[in-house]
Amino acid sequence: MSSLFTPLTLGSITIPNRIGMSALTRNRSTGTVPNEIMLKYYVQRAKGGAGLIGLNGPNVLGFGIKFRSKAGGKLPTLSMKLEVKFMLSFGIVSLTLIPVFLRPIIMLAAGVPVYAPSAIAAQGGRFRLLPGEPGYVTPTEIADPTPLIAQFKQAAINAKEAGFDGVEFHGANGYLVHQFLDSTSNHRTDQWGGSPENRARFALETLKELIAVWGPDVSLKLSPAGGYNDMGMPLQDTIDTFGYLLREVDNMGLSYVALVRFDEEDDGPRGTAHDVVETFRPFLTKTALFVNSSVTPAEGEELVKSGKAAGVFMGMNWLTHPDVARRIKEGKELDNAPDFKSFYGRGRC
Repeated sequence: MSSLFTPLTLGSITIPNRIGMSALTRNRSTGTVPNEIMLKYYVQRAKGGAGLIGLNGPNVLGFGIKFRSKAGGKLPTLSMKLEVKFMLSFGIVSLTLIPVFLRPIIMLAAGVPVYAPSAIAAQGGRFRLLPGEPGYVTPTEIADPTPLIAQFKQAAINAKEAGFDGVEFHGANGYLVHQFLDSTSNHRTDQWGGSPENRARFALETLKELIAVWGPDVSLKLSPAGGYNDMGMPLQDTIDTFGYLLREVDNMGLSYVALVRFDEEDDGPRGTAHDVVETFRPFLTKTALFVNSSVTPAEGEELVKSGKAAGVFMGMNWLTHPDVARRIKEGKELDNAPDFKSFYGRGRC
């Protein structure tokens, strides 16, 4: 696994190896206010050898402020002491947000609607913690997304003041950015919808504002295969849209782009099954590519060794093992079974 354990420069930072920990929605603290349990959780994984750790949470747009006020200088101290780098990954769930369920967590005021590019409800969704197990609500179409771009910029400022090493713009898994990109969730006829260029506008305009704050320490996460949270376009639409976006992104000087691969369990029949690395790697000639979703150590080594990827992100393995990178380096199995019932505090939903 020698290729996985070589240092890598991303933007203005250098990480000690090519094994990152995906930003995972962990409810280790109420309302995403950092606490000692949360600190311990990330310290374990930093000591376990992660080269790059992503953090996110339901109220992530304000998370930087809370981290700064509650955790003080602990995060930058950890970055230097443990050699790991922390990226704040932020996005807005939007289309698949359940106001009643998440209101106590994200402090969404009663009566405030769920916003999305178009007033189209996501299909499916069973929330057994709510009476009657309701599905997704029909969102309210965003009249003008420009104020949201300003909110993302403020989140980037918050993250910088909190001591993070960079930010990852979460445009995958059916989050708001993904909804703008996908022609099945975005039926707009204005400058924010219709053509691939218009549907990519929200992502590109927001990235410009993040770069204004962070310079080269901005990254982007995408899941072109769709499927998750009711996303997914025909293959040619997918290639046209994400191809255009990545061509533009490649000239913006991002630290990396993370591509989430198709996963049968998560993406199912709704997604567009194809090899996202083979399809979209050619669009990135200047920007480092990270690969995410069910990547095995052997696959990661081959991806990096062959030059197809600069590094990999793992998610589930980091949930079940706090020492993933160390295990890989020592040739130990990643064989802990996940306990789904404990993932989100009171069960999977």
